[in-house]
Amino acid sequence: MNKIQSKVLACFIGFAILSIFNINNSFALEKGGVFVEPMVTWERGTGHIDFPAPINTSDSKIRGFGVGARLGVHIFETIFIAADARYSIPKLKDSTLNQDIKSKSYNIGPTVGVQMPWIVGLRAWAGYILGGVLDPDSDKGVDEKFKSGNGWRIGAGLKFAIASFNIEYQDIKYDETDISQVGIFTPGFTSNNIQLRNKSMILSVSFPFSL
Repeated sequence: MNKIQSKVLACFIGFAILSIFNINNSFALEKGGVFVEPMVTWERGTGHIDFPAPINTSDSKIRGFGVGARLGVHIFETIFIAADARYSIPKLKDSTLNQDIKSKSYNIGPTVGVQMPWIVGLRAWAGYILGGVLDPDSDKGVDEKFKSGNGWRIGAGLKFAIASFNIEYQDIKYDETDISQVGIFTPGFTSNNIQLRNKSMILSVSFPFSL
């Protein structure tokens, strides 16, 4: 490669870098605003259920798809504050009761995050789960609902144009359990002696856009 070709190549690379920078800047909004971010999620987690004696502790697994959304505000397009609501239909496996059943789960809480204000950029956030419920279907004569869920969630993602590809870690503890049926009995009571704690990895694709 001669000197002229080297100079042309250097100029081309410099022009390409400058063009990318200008494109990114063209998508950086100086002012904040309201945004909404619908998402599709897939969760895989493990945990344990604390039963009273003589059962004591049972191992559990949770995995399945869900949907969710954030609604909040941007501050200078680099900081966001939002309410984060999730709904999912995971399967719950319980080693002691030998259950492998469909469930319905939902939770909600505030989230605070930071992001690069460009068409392509990294994002990171942390949230607190104020309330959550995990409601397995009735199986093997047992009908229970785990509620009063609270915990935390952290995550990171890569935003490209209108989509964000994310990974999160979540830790939720359900402090109360409604017992509707045990065998032929239908006691219908709430117990704080049966608790579920679950730790999950969540993969998601979300679509943040300003309103």
